[in-house]
Amino acid sequence: MATATTADRSPPSARLPEWIRVPLPSGRYPEVQGTLAELGLATVCREARCPNKSECWSAGTATFMLLGAACTRRCAFCAVTTHWPHGAVDPTEPARVAEGVRRGGLRYVVLTQVCRDDLADGGASILAETVRAIRARSPEVLVELLVGDLGGDERALGTLLEEPPDVLAHNLETVRRLSPAVRDRRAGYDRSLALLRAARELGPRRLVTKSSIMLGLGEALDELDEANRDLREAGVDLLTLGQYLRPSPAHVPVARYVPPEEFGALADRARRAGFSGIEAGPLVRSSYRAEALFRAAQASRGR
Repeated sequence: MATATTADRSPPSARLPEWIRVPLPSGRYPEVQGTLAELGLATVCREARCPNKSECWSAGTATFMLLGAACTRRCAFCAVTTHWPHGAVDPTEPARVAEGVRRGGLRYVVLTQVCRDDLADGGASILAETVRAIRARSPEVLVELLVGDLGGDERALGTLLEEPPDVLAHNLETVRRLSPAVRDRRAGYDRSLALLRAARELGPRRLVTKSSIMLGLGEALDELDEANRDLREAGVDLLTLGQYLRPSPAHVPVARYVPPEEFGALADRARRAGFSGIEAGPLVRSSYRAEALFRAAQASRGR
């Protein structure tokens, strides 16, 4: 087995490499920001400090984060606040998100969630209700759901699939060896694969599935190849690969900043594994250029 790694053992520089540059806001950024604030909507763009916020908001797109802005888990890579809400939900959230989509004139919407281990179904009923509300107001809009593991509850996944999105995404995040150190103890590499596999088995044939892996945490090439194989065996269609960026000194450190040319080579390796579409680059995140990836999956299926 290969032992080469995408991470060297030298500590990263305090300065970001020159290829990681976040664009300044432009275009529709103020309009999108104003609409989100007016409707009191949370986005993963802001809460997780996504480096593509300026690019996406300037283009009039955003990834809505449902079930509040605080997560019941504490992953070592994630900037989202940890809190136990004791079952509290906002029943107006689905309608407000649907209104935000309508006002924004969006054609492709990504909905994600904080993990809600305090809810019996992990929040699946609210997610499904939001999909219904969006389609009632904007029936032409395509919907991608980026979900947590729902506590490994297949019944909760079934609730989601009663109103199936066009894309069901769940992030593997990292390779098997690093998963226990990087993700919350309640998450797991095999649990994530099980959810993706169940989505493929329970969902309609048209459902596209998707996952994402962060690079620069110390993963080896053979481990990435294993993750690619595992995802494909679970029926996953689409994959994104991006650079892990440390949100604060309290989070897991970056082992290495992967240069852009290596992302190209890693995308080629993943492509050979059989994914219908791949997006790879230092600033790529799971919902980056989501519509283009969905179209790639459709083209692969001859639709």
